Amino acid sequence: MKYVYVLQSEIEPDRYYTGSTTDLKRRYKEHNAGKSIHTNKYRPWKLKMYLAFDDDQKADAFEAFLKTGNGRIFAKKHF
Repeated sequence: MKYVYVLQSEIEPDRYYTGSTTDLKRRYKEHNAGKSIHTNKYRPWKLKMYLAFDDDQKADAFEAFLKTGNGRIFAKKHF
């Protein structure tokens, strides 16, 4: 399974991060431990949502969509 997830910063609630992984628990811990240069200055993070896909290509396409302008609007409205 591949997971697409959205994190929300607890210190800056308007800051979100979208990513994907095959090991959600490990990746979430890495974000909160400061191991990602893209997320380390806005930690701690809370997991806002995640979706599990059994097709990697569909997961990658959905992640790419969420990173677009329309995808961000969709995520804020629905998640």
